[in-house]
Amino acid sequence: MTIPAFNTVAWFQVGTDAPEEARRFYGDLFGWRFDPDGDGYDLVSYPGSDVPAGGVSHEPDASGNHAMFMVLVGDVDAVCAETEKRGGKVALPTVTTGDGLKFAYLDDPAGNRFGVFKPPAS
Repeated sequence: MTIPAFNTVAWFQVGTDAPEEARRFYGDLFGWRFDPDGDGYDLVSYPGSDVPAGGVSHEPDASGNHAMFMVLVGDVDAVCAETEKRGGKVALPTVTTGDGLKFAYLDDPAGNRFGVFKPPAS
């Protein structure tokens, strides 16, 4: 498996209050495969690949529906600080999951939301 370079779009996320409909729509349209993790998140794999490239987040209601790209970075906290220096905003400060994944949600100066993440250390 080739690891994407830092500062590249390396993940996507679709948040929806209708995950079954999203799985059907994207699965039928693009042939995506879904692997539910049992925690309200489905990992998405493309045809011909056994490595996930994104996910579907199960949201409690339509107010949480979204689609965003995620950029792989070397230091999530540093990118959050740099975002603010450049006129953007930190929408969700750095979260560290139990397995060591770090991520944050940011808004660019025009209000477009995107995410940054760093995978757990190997």
